[in-house]
Amino acid sequence: MGKTKQTGVVPVEHITQSILVLRGHRVLLDTELAVLYGVSTKRFNEQVRRNRERFPADFMFQLTDEELAALRSQIATLKGGRGQHRKYLPYAFTEHGAIMAATILNSPRAVEMSVYVVRAFVKLRELLSSNRELARRFAQLETRLDKKLTEHDQQIAAILSAIRQLMHLPAPKRRGIGFTADLEE
Repeated sequence: MGKTKQTGVVPVEHITQSILVLRGHRVLLDTELAVLYGVSTKRFNEQVRRNRERFPADFMFQLTDEELAALRSQIATLKGGRGQHRKYLPYAFTEHGAIMAATILNSPRAVEMSVYVVRAFVKLRELLSSNRELARRFAQLETRLDKKLTEHDQQIAAILSAIRQLMHLPAPKRRGIGFTADLEE
């Protein structure tokens, strides 16, 4: 990926769409951060390697071959041709890692974009919390419906058993035709 100089502001929605969930963390890949911060991926990763002590495991991790293969099948990242393939596995940065990356780049663009990255993570967190609230309310509704349905099911089962009993009434006792000497009747 070549060096990119963007001067416009990137909408928070664009950044939010770039956030992936890997290993249970919401992360941005190094390529996305490099584009946002206006540097090449090579230079971005170079600065990260030079400042490795600033990136503990909960700030950044390197993807495995399996994770990279799964991502490629989902987002089709590579183009054909010379120089289009990565030599190294990409890095994934959590929210704190993305902010730390902005501090090691020391460019006005990186500082400006770090604000938008933080806003994107916050927006995603708000969306997830609203979805949890919706899921909780949905679960409450399901339990109320289940309770009402079981009551209705019991009533319907009682009606069906009464209908079955009416369908299987014993045949009325009929007196045979002709004279019988049965004195007990």
